[in-house]
Amino acid sequence: MEQTLFRYRCSECDAVFQLEPALMVCPTCAVSQRATEPLRGILEVERSDAPGELPPGWDSIDLLPVERRWFPSIPVGNTPLWRPERLRAKISFPYLYLKDESANPTGSLKDRASFLVAAWARKNDIDRIVLASTGNAGSSMAGVGAAAGLRVRLYLPAAAPEAKLVQAQLYGAELVRVDGTYDTAYDQSLAYVREHGGLSRNTAYNPMTIEGKKTVSIEIVRQLGRVPDVVFVSAGDGVILSGVYRGFEDLMRFGVIDRVPLVVAVQAAGSCAIHRARLAGRFEEPVASDTIADSISVDVPRCGWFALRRLQRHKGTTVVVDDRDILIAQQELARTAGLFSEPAGAAAYAGFLKMRDEIDPDCRVVLLLTGHGLKDVRSAVKGLRDHGKYDD
Repeated sequence: MEQTLFRYRCSECDAVFQLEPALMVCPTCAVSQRATEPLRGILEVERSDAPGELPPGWDSIDLLPVERRWFPSIPVGNTPLWRPERLRAKISFPYLYLKDESANPTGSLKDRASFLVAAWARKNDIDRIVLASTGNAGSSMAGVGAAAGLRVRLYLPAAAPEAKLVQAQLYGAELVRVDGTYDTAYDQSLAYVREHGGLSRNTAYNPMTIEGKKTVSIEIVRQLGRVPDVVFVSAGDGVILSGVYRGFEDLMRFGVIDRVPLVVAVQAAGSCAIHRARLAGRFEEPVASDTIADSISVDVPRCGWFALRRLQRHKGTTVVVDDRDILIAQQELARTAGLFSEPAGAAAYAGFLKMRDEIDPDCRVVLLLTGHGLKDVRSAVKGLRDHGKYDD
């Protein structure tokens, strides 16, 4: 589909803008932005015409706002949807599915956003991408950027797992270690773009990050042959959660599905700003994050307002799990299904276990497992030691 069929719409004031690489958030709504709250004026990509029929043999790229020829030759997406027989039998859920995003080239769902950002940069003749990350987004952009011939400058908190740091460096990213949190790294990366130029790939701030992640729910429907009943999504900044909703909404517009499933946002107890906001109806002062699931550890969820409104619109819900729940879930996935997920991904299964008694066992339940366990071996070792199962 030609990119001219798409435009931006502000998620708050409803203003419409042309797609421009320099435009990141609504200039009007951004004026009221406070440092201690999620982004104001996030721009949503939408079609500027009424949806017609999807072309024969269509796939998720056909629903993205950049023409196919601009995407790099790296096999992002089309990840497997597992039917884990032993796990199904153990928990008595015969229609449980695992969407394994560790099968993406750099081992995480973040490749979906990086894939679209890279194509958008190439289309607009931009050769430098700048971003902050707790690890996965950085290594993802570095890997996809290498395939696309782009330079990547990455701001990474000093506490990020070593495997993610090494991965980004191996792909050739220019690495800036930040003495502080993800939020500090985020601010520094934006300051660099303002002074030196380049395209920010910062999550939520760049509209293409939400748009790229919608492809995962499109794939789930195509693989299942129907809409699932419940989807469990681990959530930190809210962009994956928002992207999942965007994909289901697109399929609704095209008449592929007739409803949006129940989406459950799973948050770590030590980083649960979206959960607190759902209960309170608003975001309050941030609380310092403290969780073993580094990929969903944020003080201020940048996509918080956007994600919260989607949860409210579609009657989604949230659930909170502690680090012990996450590590137990990680081990059970590995030992029963043979899938080694990093803590942030395993949080989705921990959330399911916590809510299992509230779900009809005949429902089709999808767990979105967002990253590979080898990205954070240190956490896996901690879980094994806690249960006396690690042999030094």
